[in-house]
Amino acid sequence: MKELLRSTDPTIIAFASALLQGEDIDCFQIDVNMSILEGGIGIFPRRLMVRDDDHAAAEIVMRDNEIPLGR
Repeated sequence: MKELLRSTDPTIIAFASALLQGEDIDCFQIDVNMSILEGGIGIFPRRLMVRDDDHAAAEIVMRDNEIPLGR
């Protein structure tokens, strides 16, 4: 799996996940529990991961929808 997106904004992660699912690209959020532990003040970013084979296609989806990849 490769990191596609890193953000402290949960709405961006949710939107990106929905876009990827619409394109039949599987994705997985990591660091969700860490961001919950910090109390929602936005210190720790969540990361969105995709399979290595889907990474290039996923980046195109993000660029087409003007979602910054946050790296």
